Amino acid sequence: MNLPPLILASVSPRRAELLRELGVEFVVVPSAAPEIHDDQITAREAALVNAYRKARAVAKQFPDALVLGADTLVYLGTELFGKPATRDTAADMLARLQGRTHEVVTAVCLLHLRRHRQKIFADTTSVTFRPLDAAQIRAYLDRVNPLDKAGAYAIQESGDLIVEEIYGSYSNVVGLPVEQLRSELAAWD
Repeated sequence: MNLPPLILASVSPRRAELLRELGVEFVVVPSAAPEIHDDQITAREAALVNAYRKARAVAKQFPDALVLGADTLVYLGTELFGKPATRDTAADMLARLQGRTHEVVTAVCLLHLRRHRQKIFADTTSVTFRPLDAAQIRAYLDRVNPLDKAGAYAIQESGDLIVEEIYGSYSNVVGLPVEQLRSELAAWD
């Protein structure tokens, strides 16, 4: 791929790892843009807005770079599951998700300010949790730090303990829909 300098506007080690696996060179510049969560818009719309805001905040500092902003949200019906502030909140989230199918949406914004180009897209994956009791939830939380993860879990970290099945992109649940991102980057020129 013949890309302009690429910046990942995220401190997520999971996103950086997925991007490295695509074989593209990039640098990380964290975005200070606050995430919005509004009951008046869907999770997909919120993720798209957040991805754009993150990319734009960094692109203003580096207008000649291609900036990648992303946002991942977990939701069940209309209820959003953000990053829990405490372990107790994480346990409550996992208890509400247990035995049910929820959705994970990751939005991506590719933004190059100098060229006035942007591409924004989102992918959604359905995730079904195993039925879990309080002891199983505690055991999972003993193995995984849930505080920096939407929905209080990371599918790539002992996900087999809580996840029964997924329908859609696995990498999307991790934090970047690499299949679609690969296509978008290849078409960028």
